[in-house]
Amino acid sequence: MIQTLHIVKEYKEELIYPAICRAFETLEIAKDIHPGMKVAIKPNLILAKSPDVSATTHPMVIKAVAQWLNEHGITDITLAESSGGLYTAEYMNNIYKVCGMKQLEPQIKLNMDFSAGNINCPEGFANHSFHIITPILEADYIINICKLKTHAMTGYSGGIKNLFGVIPGLEKPQLHYLWPELKDFSRMLVELAQTVSPQVTVIDAIDAMEGNGPTGGTVYPLHMVLAAKDFYTQDYFASKLMGLDPMKIEMISQAVALGLARPDEIELIGDPVPKEITPFKVPDSLSLDFSDFLPGAFGKLFAKFAAKVLKSYPQVESNQCVGCGKCAESCPAHIIEIKNRKAVFKKKGCISCFCCQEMCPVKAISVKKAL
Repeated sequence: MIQTLHIVKEYKEELIYPAICRAFETLEIAKDIHPGMKVAIKPNLILAKSPDVSATTHPMVIKAVAQWLNEHGITDITLAESSGGLYTAEYMNNIYKVCGMKQLEPQIKLNMDFSAGNINCPEGFANHSFHIITPILEADYIINICKLKTHAMTGYSGGIKNLFGVIPGLEKPQLHYLWPELKDFSRMLVELAQTVSPQVTVIDAIDAMEGNGPTGGTVYPLHMVLAAKDFYTQDYFASKLMGLDPMKIEMISQAVALGLARPDEIELIGDPVPKEITPFKVPDSLSLDFSDFLPGAFGKLFAKFAAKVLKSYPQVESNQCVGCGKCAESCPAHIIEIKNRKAVFKKKGCISCFCCQEMCPVKAISVKKAL
């Protein structure tokens, strides 16, 4: 598996474009495409945030990829994304504007087709089918351009997790509710990734995010652009760069078990990994893990027990809440109400998916720990 890594110090076109050119040359992307193809670029536009916040894919990275495609005869390029809220023209237009995507026109078509269709999964999957946004279904070639971040529920967000954005709007909370346990939700993500199967994945890690990601964390300047065709192994590699244990990231662990991620076969091409990288801060929501401190089967049993007893829950900081209702809109369990212009949470029924924290535009939702 070829993994490219190029150091890019800041978001400047003259720095990013050469890095993309070198990466795509190494991966021999030109052999896979031809004029007349429909190409879909799948970014991470989780919510309406300025690119400076590092919650979303930076438009400069997308622009560099589109420029490379244009120079290789590809002119039919669609930005295909469904963010964390509604999947409507009004909502997505605001996402495009705030996230800096409007500057990509007319080089890239910003998707305005808000239909979706079913695609059947291979036999043996827990999910029989997925409802996926139309520009992804119609694409001849899919380029996955994600943002490197920590994540309150999954621990890590990269290539696999970014593909959750092909599920239309508020259908995402339905999948959270269908698969409330992390193991099952991660299996769904891996099955979705196998179903969509993008041809190449670029990770925008020039400025990454640490702490309470995917939206409430802080900027971590990693100064890297990563690219690979094998995004499962790429996620293993990228999570290690962050100082995380890939085998403790459930979706990556499952990808390894399925033979999708092959960390022993990584061939790094480009720049070397800088020695001065420090571990990323992890989200407040991550559970304490006792399995490393107790032997064998007993440790695993106790860890499972402790995960339930010491489960973290979201809580609203009323003095910061503006009553916008984004948390209630995104809650899979429908346990949040807006009363007197403030969000009111119920603990009973909460599945600790932290969608509410993810979608809060003012960081008014924190994590309540058992200890």
